[in-house]
Amino acid sequence: MTNKVCFAINDNAYRLAELMIKNSEKYNINVKRESNGVRVLDAGLHCKGSVLAGIKIAEICMGGLGSITLGMDATRKIPNTVFVNSSVPVIACLSSQYAGWSLSVPKEDNAGKPFNCLGSGPARVLANREDLIKEIAYSEISQKGVLILEVACYPPRKIIDKIINDCRLNPENLVLIITPTTSLAGTTQVVSRVLEVAMHKLHALNFPLHNVVEGFANAPIPLPSSDFLEAMGRTNDAILYGGLVQLVVIGNDSESEKLSKALPSSNSKDYGKSFSEIFKSVSYDFYKIDPMLFAPAKVIISNLDSGKSWVEGKLNIPLLEESWIGLEK
Repeated sequence: MTNKVCFAINDNAYRLAELMIKNSEKYNINVKRESNGVRVLDAGLHCKGSVLAGIKIAEICMGGLGSITLGMDATRKIPNTVFVNSSVPVIACLSSQYAGWSLSVPKEDNAGKPFNCLGSGPARVLANREDLIKEIAYSEISQKGVLILEVACYPPRKIIDKIINDCRLNPENLVLIITPTTSLAGTTQVVSRVLEVAMHKLHALNFPLHNVVEGFANAPIPLPSSDFLEAMGRTNDAILYGGLVQLVVIGNDSESEKLSKALPSSNSKDYGKSFSEIFKSVSYDFYKIDPMLFAPAKVIISNLDSGKSWVEGKLNIPLLEESWIGLEK
């Protein structure tokens, strides 16, 4: 896929990050400037953070190409819901929001402690290190860059230097955002990836990316857990069992219908248990989990050319209620 339009996702994200930094008290975040000039926005490590911060960080993750709002569904016992949409979901979700840049430092180079994380956000395009970025072939030149790290500690200097060098940025023009999954902001921004999760599985199913016109999604937001594995499980469950996605596409009706049947998480052999249970059952080896599990619970595929829609999958709210708040049956 080649996209010659420049959406300036790094400039967009940088402006949004600057506004967060300027209004840090509003978002309950901290900002640290490294000795080389890089700014690290802490949204939950040494501060409370907030759901509002998580929403803004999710918009930054999407390079300013997505609209993310909050709402409440009064019919559910878990009412808080995040709503996401984008008119350019390929660039917003796959070129920017997807956590695809692997960054690591061995323990020998980090005071005896290994550091591993995945970077998401528009700076991935500047680095151009991933096969997915190269395949989509969206590129831009920017003097600014923003990268989001889902970590529980500040990144070591070697990681920061690598990001600067790979993105070819002056240090003072790089903003790193830390969002621990155990924080309000971290949980919120992960669940806000519900549309991105659908787009990534769509790509894995080899559906033509250029046939995707628009995307809408929503998912319930859990309260974060102080335990990392439980917090990660809740955010995954929110999408796997509570995520609803509508994709507007063009092209052949048969391909649209085929996509609707293949996309939901219920197609996976691992479907039906909480993510924490699944993760434990494979001895915490992420790569032993069926990759087809990572998808929204329910999908609507609407073909703009024919005006037809297909609905597949189902929401499993009772599983979330039992898992998150322990409701008695």
